[in-house]
Amino acid sequence: MSSAEILLLSAIEDNDELVLISTEMNQSHGNVYNGEKINLEVLTNEQCRFMFRFEKQDIDRLRVALGIPPKIVCNNGTVASGIEGLCIVLRRLTYPNRLEDISPIFQRPLYELSYILSKTLDIIYDHTSQKLTSLDQEWLSEEYLRTFAEVIHERGSPLLNCWGFIDSTVMPICRPTRHQRIVYSGHKRVHGLKFQSVVAPNGQVANLFGPIEGRRHDSGMLRESGLINQLEGTMNRVDGTPYSLYRDQAYPLRPHLIAPYRGAALTAEEQEFDKLMSAVRVSVEWTFGKVLSLFAFLDFKKNLKLYLQPVGKYYVVATIFTNCHTCLYGSETGTFFGLNPPTLEEYLQQA
Repeated sequence: MSSAEILLLSAIEDNDELVLISTEMNQSHGNVYNGEKINLEVLTNEQCRFMFRFEKQDIDRLRVALGIPPKIVCNNGTVASGIEGLCIVLRRLTYPNRLEDISPIFQRPLYELSYILSKTLDIIYDHTSQKLTSLDQEWLSEEYLRTFAEVIHERGSPLLNCWGFIDSTVMPICRPTRHQRIVYSGHKRVHGLKFQSVVAPNGQVANLFGPIEGRRHDSGMLRESGLINQLEGTMNRVDGTPYSLYRDQAYPLRPHLIAPYRGAALTAEEQEFDKLMSAVRVSVEWTFGKVLSLFAFLDFKKNLKLYLQPVGKYYVVATIFTNCHTCLYGSETGTFFGLNPPTLEEYLQQA
């Protein structure tokens, strides 16, 4: 078996032993792949989805929707197609790859891969990140909020005005050389960056704030995010009554934030309320899990080096990719609530 065949097989099967074998076979030739450059046209849909998380016929559609131009010109003059740039970013995030591992797949030396990866990542982030910061979007109009509240109520929630769920997550990172205490989360006992997410019942991440230091409390993150002002300004019924998010006890009480009951002496009704809301709130964990399931690079903290990589930008772009994946193929959360997401173009319109 040639080194080209071994490398392609290792990429498709995520087999570490095959990666090592292919690396040894190519050591004498540097970082440039000697075999044929990977060609999307010869991959099956299953192989394409495994390597890049999206099916073959959707890759160019995704490129257009994300605002990636047909040709990418990097700062050092390196030129790549938009498709290649997108695939490099996707493959980088899909598995805990080093650039040395993906260099043979794209038949690019490391410095070119680094420039293309950085340039494409910036294009995606600059073009789409506002989709995760603003609640003023067509798919979050009052009509949709009413539908969200109805389906959450139908799944057992006692609330009639809950349209989504808010929670935070800590992304573990490699212990940094500087400012270790700032990023250390005593609660999780890891060095990490924190993100705050709002998840809708159609499976979409409607809002993402971060990264901030891992030691910060959820209430401080909420205040810094400015989310309350957005909720008060846009998440209301026609008569002015609020549509609310369900939260855990770490967040402060607000008209637009509803929490479980606290204390040891709860009534039977209060205990039942907490039980029913916990059953629907689990959907936010499914969405956090989907980001890491699709893009396992973010789940391997030794790869995430704070002062050497744009770690926070990786997570934001991976969340955008996850929302796009949900638009195209659905999600566990959407299935649970019986809701379809917007189309890819509807979600990224005016991005």
